[in-house]
Amino acid sequence: MERAYVLGRHAWRTIEEGNEREWLIGNGIGGYASHSVPGGGFRMSHGYLVASPKAPVNRVLVFTRTQEQVTIGSKTYDLTSQQYVNWQKDGQRHLRRFVLNTVPEYDYQVEDISIRKTIALEYGRNTAVVCYEVTGGRESALLNIVPLFNFRSPGEISEKGSLSFETELTGNTLKLVPSSQRETTISFMVSEGDYVDRSTFPVTMATPPYLYEEAHYYKFENRNGFMGVDNHYTPYEIHVSLKPYERKTFYIKCSIDSLDNRDGFAIVREYRKRMEGLVERAGYGNRFADRLVEAADHFIVQRESTGLKTVLAGYPWFTDWGRDTMIALQGVTLSTKRFEDAREILESFSRYLRNGLIPNMFPDDGQEPLYNTADASLWYFHAVHEYLRYTGGPGDYDFIEQKIYPTLKEILAAYKTGTDFSIGMDDDGLIHAGSGLDQVTWMDVRVGEWVVTPRHGKPVEINALWYNALRVMAGLAKRFGDMEPYDALAHRVQESFNRRFWNEQAGCLYDVIDVNGDENDGKIRPNQIWAVSLPYTALPPEKQKAVVDTVYKHLYTPYGLRSLSFEDKEYKPRYIGKLIDRDGAYHMGTVWAFPLGAFITAYCKVNGHSREAVLTAKAMCEVFEDHLQDGAIGGLAEIFDGEFACTGRGCCTQAWSVGEILRAYTEDILPYLSEKDSN
Repeated sequence: MERAYVLGRHAWRTIEEGNEREWLIGNGIGGYASHSVPGGGFRMSHGYLVASPKAPVNRVLVFTRTQEQVTIGSKTYDLTSQQYVNWQKDGQRHLRRFVLNTVPEYDYQVEDISIRKTIALEYGRNTAVVCYEVTGGRESALLNIVPLFNFRSPGEISEKGSLSFETELTGNTLKLVPSSQRETTISFMVSEGDYVDRSTFPVTMATPPYLYEEAHYYKFENRNGFMGVDNHYTPYEIHVSLKPYERKTFYIKCSIDSLDNRDGFAIVREYRKRMEGLVERAGYGNRFADRLVEAADHFIVQRESTGLKTVLAGYPWFTDWGRDTMIALQGVTLSTKRFEDAREILESFSRYLRNGLIPNMFPDDGQEPLYNTADASLWYFHAVHEYLRYTGGPGDYDFIEQKIYPTLKEILAAYKTGTDFSIGMDDDGLIHAGSGLDQVTWMDVRVGEWVVTPRHGKPVEINALWYNALRVMAGLAKRFGDMEPYDALAHRVQESFNRRFWNEQAGCLYDVIDVNGDENDGKIRPNQIWAVSLPYTALPPEKQKAVVDTVYKHLYTPYGLRSLSFEDKEYKPRYIGKLIDRDGAYHMGTVWAFPLGAFITAYCKVNGHSREAVLTAKAMCEVFEDHLQDGAIGGLAEIFDGEFACTGRGCCTQAWSVGEILRAYTEDILPYLSEKDSN
């Protein structure tokens, strides 16, 4: 089944059009490579090697990219596609085709010379390769390759004065030691060509300082309220000569690990072969599902502190978040049949349990985790339940009983008696959470002392998850011979949930009850959909159907669910501009892709997985085929505008977006399709 994405010249009629599409691949330890389809930088996070020296955190841009020029006779053709301050290079005019075939391929044509450039990462190492396949034409030619280096966070920009390196050239290997981090060495090598020292080039008032690539302009950052102007270091360039009709294959390698003698083309083949094996293991043979299986892989990474797997929440900036991991886990590991990875992730987070809470997030600088989340621990129960539903062998139950069950008991005990961030059980059996400046649900933006969506009280999804967790625990306790009365508490919670959360006037659930003591928040948000989609629901069928109908009317868009009804007076239709403006819209109307997975599950459930319902849900999923070829090619964005959800916002590709659409498609749609309906 063909999974490659093939884009022609219509995708970059202008550099602005082309820059709206980008690619990203991961290395399994938190590092990545990412760039725009035309080939230049559009975000400050774009680079051929964003390394992660302490997996999966502390990411740093070290190798920005290569820029190529071809000289034939007296003519020089610049293949660089880059916007600068007040001007731009339009090298995409020479780009014949772009293919993302697990790794990106750029196919250039210059007169009668063709150049194929393939970028890949070495899995499990902070090493990038750039492979060239060049076919010469009638005349001799010179290919000039300029590598751009940096040493900064992918979320920042570099002033020219900060680009200070000690450089050493030995044979075909160049070493750069950043002045700001002398413990790190950037090693760069070429298998073909001659190095040329750019510091020897004559500089006048009319020529640039060749040691620096100056004034890169990133429009993506500029429209988000930043300057978006960057600089890079270019101490050497490589000259590769071409005789008439000569064919050459050679590669470039860059790493912050020690360089070895492995062939760059072998690294490309190995990267593709590994991905092919993952797709075959999943076993769908369906193009949409297979593409999502591939997208899911980039989020599953190694965590150095535990020696176990974890899940990155999103690229280019998120690390591993507890809530995101537990929501994404089912799609990215279970739907892909990566059961050992799922076990490692469950065990990894159990090691960081504190006061009944699993971490909300692991900071990027290696500090102690943050625990300000009321739902991550409850989603953990759901992840355990789904793991056992997919596996369910004696060894799997033994693993849960020995490694995970004590963690589950500790979580429930803490929630019953009360723990940090005002999280605890009230007299009615329901969970209250948050106070003051706390932001403990997924709607968690805080700007200084402004908590945009505080949701303090008893949030609906927290209590839907609480009921589900109690039912999961009751089943495990029975199997493991534990006499705790989880069933009795679950019955009590079910009665309270139905009595307290039902909003008769709106025909759906309150978003939060007991706000400021005794008020109820009737805003229509997607949080209520989990009261239907979770395996154990406290609601009777007629109320489940009413919730789905309300969410469909007020919140559904083709690319996700709005975070607030479009009819609400506080609805914000667009997520763009300065950070404070984006933060104010983040959960006030912005569309999120990941709740659509729960909506599709709930929609199919309340309609009995009828043929009509499943085909409707199939169309809802497969509309994402279009998005897979836009924005981050092969990925699903974090968020979209509430009004005309179209352009991806936030993270260019997000774990729970990919995971939840993959889960819903493979669980609620594919098994219910006839052979005729599958086409």
